[in-house]
Amino acid sequence: MRQCKGWSLVLLILLGLGSLAQKLPTRDEGLFQMQIRDKSLFHDSSVIPDGAEISGYLFRDTPKRYYFVVEEDNTPLSVTVTPCDAPLEWKLTLQELPEESSGEGSGEPEPLDQQKQQVTVDEGTELFTYKGNDVESYVATSTPSGLYQLELLSTEKDSNFKVYTTTTPESDQPYPELPYDPRVDVTALGRTTVTLAWKPTPTGFLMGQPVQYCVVINKEHNFKSMCAAEAKISTDDAFMLAPKPGRDFSPFDFVHFGFVPSDNGFGKDRGLTSNKISRAYAAKPKVSDIQKICIGNKNIFTVSDLKPDTQYYFDVFAVNSATNTSTAYVGTFARTKEEARQKTQELKDGKVSDVFIKRKGTKFLRFAPVSSHQRVTLFVHSCLDAVQVQVRRDGKLLLSQNVEGVRQFQLRGKPKAKYQIRLRGSRKGASTLKVLATTRPSSKQPFPSLPEDTRIKAFDKLRTCSSVTVAWLGTQDRNKYCIYRKEVAENYGEEQRRREQNQCAGPETRRKLEKVLCKYFHSPNLQKAVTTETITGLEPGKTYLLDVYVVGHSGHSVKYQSKLVKTRKYC
Repeated sequence: MRQCKGWSLVLLILLGLGSLAQKLPTRDEGLFQMQIRDKSLFHDSSVIPDGAEISGYLFRDTPKRYYFVVEEDNTPLSVTVTPCDAPLEWKLTLQELPEESSGEGSGEPEPLDQQKQQVTVDEGTELFTYKGNDVESYVATSTPSGLYQLELLSTEKDSNFKVYTTTTPESDQPYPELPYDPRVDVTALGRTTVTLAWKPTPTGFLMGQPVQYCVVINKEHNFKSMCAAEAKISTDDAFMLAPKPGRDFSPFDFVHFGFVPSDNGFGKDRGLTSNKISRAYAAKPKVSDIQKICIGNKNIFTVSDLKPDTQYYFDVFAVNSATNTSTAYVGTFARTKEEARQKTQELKDGKVSDVFIKRKGTKFLRFAPVSSHQRVTLFVHSCLDAVQVQVRRDGKLLLSQNVEGVRQFQLRGKPKAKYQIRLRGSRKGASTLKVLATTRPSSKQPFPSLPEDTRIKAFDKLRTCSSVTVAWLGTQDRNKYCIYRKEVAENYGEEQRRREQNQCAGPETRRKLEKVLCKYFHSPNLQKAVTTETITGLEPGKTYLLDVYVVGHSGHSVKYQSKLVKTRKYC
């Protein structure tokens, strides 16, 4: 008991180094022994409680020392240090102190400065040193009684850490135990998903402790501890940088950075205002590249919403829900699969090809003329909405435009050149196109020429109970025009009309009874290139959908914009 009192006295000296008194106050030994075992009293102090994990913070190049007492000889000891933000240097020493002072039993404690000198004059016996960012432990089955000092140092940057010390390592199970195979396996791999599996920790089903698993995903590296991952998450969330030593906060600073002000007056009468301290904080990044997901006690998990052809690192942590301590499995990494490569469609010289593109999809075409050529003529007929057309010759960009309806492009040729055509679909829906590339000069185009305005105009004053009169524009080329009609319901809407607005669907898709007439028309003067037609034989008060098709020399047709008309109900 005499020796135990000596170590407790030393511990009290260390806690009172900042005191202005020159002599130690008298104390109740029994009360002191009870308090030293109360873990709540040692929060953020230099004393490490037995059997509890503590968290601490290190300023760069500023060592921090912690102390704990082993009261009896031949006591087992385990000290575990977990670096979080950066590698640490830490050292465990057994302090060599005098047995007792000569004034023992006199009731007069030695002066404080003399006792302080006794504590600090000897660096003690070095038991263990480590430098790195691994979770490392010092374990001894038998240690002498005495005062132990744990010194930690971070030389790279300010850093968080955790320490766990126990003199009963066999009975304590603070950290979940890893299985015999602690690896995380990738069991399935897709373009946007990765399925992970691992063996369960024995801590849960054998020891009955509450254990859950947390999965951490990022693009940089694997993490060796949960606190390292959480430190990275906090950095990406721009939580806060540590203030410089000696700085303080005002209540506004805590509110500004997400802390809820307490009612106990903490932070009152502080010296600094928020604008002075704000420079100590980092700006918030746009997007965090690290994610933590806790999934309960499942040991199979599929990570989704990943990017194709991207390398990810996956870590699994077994977390004791009661103590919040955790153990890291051996992490893994995997690269998601590439996007399915688009099959390139070959274009034949002078042949029309049909192309279908999914909504917001992409299609690639290739045109490789066999003979030398000076020019390539490219026709693109977008049947529905506008599509984006991009053409490259041997990798060099020649054009990039949005195409609606029929467009013709003249491309300068080059011997043995190859042309790559990239088509991007509409956001509104699927796209259908007809594409033709040719090196053959020809006066006759495969597609009919179209005016800039392809609407059909209906004359309201010329409506009758059985007829409507319409007009549309033509061009200087002599083309064949066919007009069709179809009775539709009165509530026929724009969405239904859009679904039937496929310009590439020709007259051959219509019923014979719907045909009104076909006629040829052109005008050398574009200002007069307009034609009218009166459609008869209609029923009173009925709604009709009118379509005009212009047919080219090679038989390819293009449909004008459909027109809804309604006959008069009473005449």
